[in-house]
Amino acid sequence: MGVSMSRIAVRPAVLILCLVCLALSGPATSVGAGRQDAANLALVAHEWGTFTSIADRTGQAVEWTPVGGAPDLPGFVEHFRTADFKGGLRGTVRMETPVIYFYAPHETTVSVKVSFAQGVITEWYPHASAIEPDPREMLRPTTLFDRERNGSIAWNAVTVSPGLSPNLPEEQSENHYYAARETAAAPVAVTTRKGVQQEKFLFYRGVAVFRVPVEAESIADGKVQVRNLGAEEIPEIILFERRGERVGYRLGGALQGQTELEAPELNSTVESIGRDLEAVLIARGLYPDEARAMIETWKKSWFEGGSRLFYIVPPTFVNAVLPLSIRPAPVQVNRVFVGRLELITPATERGVESALGRHDRSVITKYGRFLEPILDQLRQEYPERAAQLDRNLSATYNVAPLAAVN
Repeated sequence: MGVSMSRIAVRPAVLILCLVCLALSGPATSVGAGRQDAANLALVAHEWGTFTSIADRTGQAVEWTPVGGAPDLPGFVEHFRTADFKGGLRGTVRMETPVIYFYAPHETTVSVKVSFAQGVITEWYPHASAIEPDPREMLRPTTLFDRERNGSIAWNAVTVSPGLSPNLPEEQSENHYYAARETAAAPVAVTTRKGVQQEKFLFYRGVAVFRVPVEAESIADGKVQVRNLGAEEIPEIILFERRGERVGYRLGGALQGQTELEAPELNSTVESIGRDLEAVLIARGLYPDEARAMIETWKKSWFEGGSRLFYIVPPTFVNAVLPLSIRPAPVQVNRVFVGRLELITPATERGVESALGRHDRSVITKYGRFLEPILDQLRQEYPERAAQLDRNLSATYNVAPLAAVN
């Protein structure tokens, strides 16, 4: 998928307009505010990412560890210790694929630092100048619940080079990582001991234990009660459900306090929700190609079987749990994060229990990383069936049963 020349041409015009407006209106502020450097008055930074959690029967996000699944990133991406480290780290939030894009009329160099409240950065590219905690530090699977420090990642010298034809790393196999490159953002470069690493963005991921700003509880008649836990309005909520090939979703609009959403009718398409969600992202300030890149990156995961609540994370919340500093400061920083709260509905419970009873590994695999909290909820709700569930799980995978989570 290419990027049209018309879209590329629009960005410099937008940047020039920003310069004119800035000259007329005075200095602007941004994330990481500090002394504005004249060379960076036209620099723009955009970021998107996802916070993924799973709710228990009361609607609260619970701690969990993904079950199964191979690493989903290209081999050149760097990891905290090992490629499978993140998979064994317990948390309440899995921060997935934030990417930071830069737009500038000429080459410039910036330093970037992201802090992560109650979290650890687990993957990144290009090579980072500093990671906290040190990847050489030994961390237990439950370490995030014991730590008082925040995680962080820093790139001390990132060269933003508009017009450069970058030499981007790529492997033979397909990977959803590459979709994020399909924008008109300027290439970035970081010099390392092994040479220069180039990319179309700064990429990082992580796991944390902070409390997400919403709760979503399955109630009677298939309805879902959604509660905003903060003072800031949640700009958009979307209830999504998929059972086999049948898909449905319901746009809930902005949420200040709480609301009840009717179960969506399963008469829609993945393409339809993709278009609606893309429009929401653009309305929040992403460029159209950025919004498409985000949808393309996550469509297989976001629109897989099950029930979930999507929500736009309030900007103040993003900046509180994920402070971003860019120096010299851009004239504009826009961060758009999508929250994904997986719901363990009665339909999901029936689907998992039935598939385990048939030893249908193909169906169970679709619930993959959410299997542990789903089984834990089933054990709590139906203790008399817990032993049979574990036997069926063992037979399905021919492994020892998963231990229940207290």
